[in-house]
Amino acid sequence: KKIIFAVHAECLFCVCEALYEGKLPSCFLSSVCGRAPLNNKIVGGVDAKAGAWPWQVSIQTPSFGHFCGGSLINKDWVLSAAHCFTDVIASNIVMYFGRHSQLGLNPNETYRTASRIIVHPKYNLIKFDSDIALVQLSSSVTFSDYIRPVCLAAAGSVFGGGTESWITGWGLLKSEGEPANILQEVQVPVVSDNDCYNAFAALTTITSNMICAGLINVGGKHSCQGDSGGPVVSRNSSLWIQSGIVSFGASPCDNPKYPSVFARVSQFQDWITSNIGSNPPGFVEYHNNGFRSSLNLLLFSTSLTFSVIPFTFSLYLSS
Repeated sequence: KKIIFAVHAECLFCVCEALYEGKLPSCFLSSVCGRAPLNNKIVGGVDAKAGAWPWQVSIQTPSFGHFCGGSLINKDWVLSAAHCFTDVIASNIVMYFGRHSQLGLNPNETYRTASRIIVHPKYNLIKFDSDIALVQLSSSVTFSDYIRPVCLAAAGSVFGGGTESWITGWGLLKSEGEPANILQEVQVPVVSDNDCYNAFAALTTITSNMICAGLINVGGKHSCQGDSGGPVVSRNSSLWIQSGIVSFGASPCDNPKYPSVFARVSQFQDWITSNIGSNPPGFVEYHNNGFRSSLNLLLFSTSLTFSVIPFTFSLYLSS
């Protein structure tokens, strides 16, 4: 009997090229999101291990340096926050992948410029709603153990109160403090929609396009300037799934009365897919009904804070 395999020409070329160069075919890697082979230890409030979060992106301009985070979602696109690009043009953007230190050497790093920025058409600067943007790379990146895409939460995903999540970024270590040199990681629980809505009731409206995380009435686990646009992820077996994009919080950014607020990725699956076109990112449905976050799980204390830009006297964006 003959067994016939149908192989896409692009994939066949990829395999042949990899065999010639003695490498693992990149097209195999590109089909698997949310894998972090170097992330074998999860802790809160400390320096992240190099390669622990291979989708983390540092978004910079030559004149300002790092100003926002982002997440790699396939070989050509980065997901970030809309408010990061209100006064920035694509030609000034430089994105670093595989970066661990902002000041030291990064032997596993590469960079790309931006060819296009797509801000969600319903982004509302006043209400912080639909705070999501896509950035197209000038050329594709090659995946490695240090550079890989994250999975995205599919429509219908549920991240109930108490769901364990991890936030990463190079933002300020505390309000009015210095930005982090080494990529930081912190573990926080998701805050239930009801608890988050009540916490911000006097400041702004929490919509269905938002998801919250943090420890209400417990300080030390928040976001601050420089973390905006970065990912918050949860683990489902061996896959890491991005539930949110760092958006805003209360001032000061380590205020224990308020959780941090993120754009809810699962609400934007159709928008992301329609703008990216071919080679869509990996969407994975996540379900954890959790429990009320008002229980205030006592995890680890940490100094990681999300980025924030003044909006009112008491409410800030996270850039």
